[in-house]
Amino acid sequence: MSNVDTILQHLQRVRRTKPNSYLACCPAHADRSPSLSISELADGRILLHCFAGCSAHEVVSAIGMELHDLFPQSEDGRHFAKPEKRPISAADILRVIAFEASLVAVAAADMAAGKPLADGDKARLTKAVVYIDAALAAGGIR
Repeated sequence: MSNVDTILQHLQRVRRTKPNSYLACCPAHADRSPSLSISELADGRILLHCFAGCSAHEVVSAIGMELHDLFPQSEDGRHFAKPEKRPISAADILRVIAFEASLVAVAAADMAAGKPLADGDKARLTKAVVYIDAALAAGGIR
């Protein structure tokens, strides 16, 4: 039995809304009409969303399960970790650098014209330098 089946058997008024998606009464609060959305993703992860505001932790706890039960298990019984994030595209890195560089250029033009920088502008320039460094590092340039 899959984890989604285990979850569904503990719920009331379960109704299939589309393939691998269901709506049911939330076990974490006194639910009179279904407010819990349950979806199983292609990779086996289970997404829970209570429209009344219950957290996923509250929902799984109410049925005697734990958050790790929402994730598929490997052959050795351990739960898979979150998949690695995709690398940032070169275009996105260039967009970050271009935007932050434009802020630096505007500040440099103001300073060249003799305009003093406000404290907020100084703080934002510091962030611009940090963002540019991070973008360069993400692109393997630093």
